[in-house]
Amino acid sequence: MQNRAVAPPPPEANPAPAPANEQVVDFSADSLEYLNDSDTVIASGDVRMFREGNRLRADKVTWNRQTGEVRAEGDVAVTNPQGDVAYGDSVQLTDTLRDGVVDNLLVVLESGGRLAATRGTRQGNIYTLDNAAYTACSVVDSNGCPKQPSWKITAVRVVYDTQRQRVFYKGARLHLFGLSLLPLPLLSNPTGNQGGNGVLVPDIKFSRVNGLELAVPYYFKLAPNRDLTITPHIYSSVLPAIEAQYRALTGNGAYQVSGIVTESRRLPAELDPGASASSRDIRGYLDASGRFQLDPKWDISGSLRVTIDRTFLRRYDISRDDRLRSTIRAERIDSDSYFSLTGWATQTLRINDPQGQQPIALPELDYRRRFDDPLLGGRIELQFNTLAIGRTEGQDTQRAFASFKWDLRRLTPWGQEVTFTAFGRGDVYHSDQNALSPTVFYRGNPGWESRAIGALAVDVRWPLIGAVGSDGTQRITPRVQLVATPPIRNLEIPNEDSRAIELEDSNLFALNRFPGYDRFEDGVRITYGVDYALTLPGVSIDANVGQSYRLSDRPALFPDGVGLTDKLSDIVGRTTVRFHDFVSLTHRYRLDKDNLAVRRNEIDATIGSRQTYLLVGYLRLNRDIDTSIEDLRDREELRLGGRVQIGRFWSAFGSTIIDLTDRNEDPFSTADGYQPVRHRLGIAYNDDCLELGLTWRRDYQDTGDARRGNTFLLRLSFKNLGR
Repeated sequence: MQNRAVAPPPPEANPAPAPANEQVVDFSADSLEYLNDSDTVIASGDVRMFREGNRLRADKVTWNRQTGEVRAEGDVAVTNPQGDVAYGDSVQLTDTLRDGVVDNLLVVLESGGRLAATRGTRQGNIYTLDNAAYTACSVVDSNGCPKQPSWKITAVRVVYDTQRQRVFYKGARLHLFGLSLLPLPLLSNPTGNQGGNGVLVPDIKFSRVNGLELAVPYYFKLAPNRDLTITPHIYSSVLPAIEAQYRALTGNGAYQVSGIVTESRRLPAELDPGASASSRDIRGYLDASGRFQLDPKWDISGSLRVTIDRTFLRRYDISRDDRLRSTIRAERIDSDSYFSLTGWATQTLRINDPQGQQPIALPELDYRRRFDDPLLGGRIELQFNTLAIGRTEGQDTQRAFASFKWDLRRLTPWGQEVTFTAFGRGDVYHSDQNALSPTVFYRGNPGWESRAIGALAVDVRWPLIGAVGSDGTQRITPRVQLVATPPIRNLEIPNEDSRAIELEDSNLFALNRFPGYDRFEDGVRITYGVDYALTLPGVSIDANVGQSYRLSDRPALFPDGVGLTDKLSDIVGRTTVRFHDFVSLTHRYRLDKDNLAVRRNEIDATIGSRQTYLLVGYLRLNRDIDTSIEDLRDREELRLGGRVQIGRFWSAFGSTIIDLTDRNEDPFSTADGYQPVRHRLGIAYNDDCLELGLTWRRDYQDTGDARRGNTFLLRLSFKNLGR
């Protein structure tokens, strides 16, 4: 399988017209001899022959014009119209340069694989090879020296159909890292980039609940733009499951539909002492998604994710999401306007989280248009939004509003950047079944409610830039913002989308520091802070810190603990440090205004290179918020992950999540201050043609029949074998 010394024959320099090519053999050589008696042409020295898209290169070619036999000797290379190159020591061909017999054959396929054999014949589009081997791996190392391919398939006979772009084997056996592993009867694989029907690489897994699992995908190529994959999952401890995925590419988009179904015994996920015992049921999961670009401005997208019960995805290791959202959306986007019409529904998988309380939005409409102000200058944005939320066993809310926003940015002679903002909005709400909302703070008044919102703001930045050393710069930017908003009817309005509120660096200078639209901060406030940036060769630091002060005495809407309850807010900031491509660290924090206690401490760091790195994530929320506000629980969590390159192709990897929350931080927490959630550890091999991995994962939490325990996964993927 090693590379041959000779290069493949190049394309014909001056090809004859197409009709002539069917009858004429073009050739060139260093010397030419013609034997009249036998009507034989002998060409020697870098011989090149061309006919009907076939090309030949050899040291010597003997062409018998009476029989049509062409015998090529010495570093022979033949290229067919598909781009495959056949190398041999001695080649006997017809004068079409297509059919013949080759000794010591090497076929380098246009797709990258290679076939080698002691002897091979070609008849039309068919190569037949005896005592052959196939691999898609490199056969030389980084220094250009010969090496054993990571994997290869040997066979008594191999048939390669160039028309179908498929290789068929008889008496095949797989070799991995030079070791003969297992026989492969009735094996075949495609060689082009279009794929073909056949078995894909299986997955092998072991878990405490399901036992040993073997998943063997079978791929059906239905058309160039459509395919279907059927995957039986065989388990040693439970009944089998069947998985299917259908994919299609259309003229203006693509979509996929996948699902898995089985029958098994399950335990209820709810922590209810009176819950019924386990039962055997049909269980499954459906996942579909698609996107279609109707024209340069309009597109339609959607997704569907639904499962029969709350523990199926985790038990069968499909997903660890605790909510599944299904959506449908039509969008139109151009340079100055945006329109979307959206609907969505959510299925909860959380323990003791009632499905009837999950919102269903149908429809959600949003339209925005921006244009230049012809009178005062600046930019105007108009927005219209409407939303209808329904619940099967909860509060229903409908909302509509129209808003106007004007921004004007100016630079003073001293370099300050001043932005003036004027904002106005009118809202109309209707709600019923308000008493079914479990959080009184979010209910609002039932029936029809309306309100008007207005705000004026001035935001001043003053960038001060200077040099640091010979190659560095630093920028210090003091910033002050004044926002004035008259009293707003907030508590009478239902709160659906403004719940997860907390002061942080991203919303410190926002016009409205509530997320969403249902709550709007009123009163008069001053916000002040400073941005800092340092840039040196290979090093950069970006940081900001700030605080706000409320001038009005109106009671605050914010719950205790979010940093905005009193007149003077907590102090928030962010620091980002980068050192070459080796270190990236971001630290976000919130300090209590009274005693500088850390109320929010969040660290995300990446240390290392692409091959060897460490990921660190830490989050601590110490806000002491009322436990009735279920969206704002305190928590503490540590996340670690990393990879170590232990060779050119080998690496070890691992990750862990540890819950550090205790009952002092969250009275509803079941953690004891140090409770692992899950971790994994593995080793992987990855080269140009093979992926091999062994992973151990341990879960520490039980949810119904999704039990804690160990899971082992063996992953083996042969690149360029199959699709």
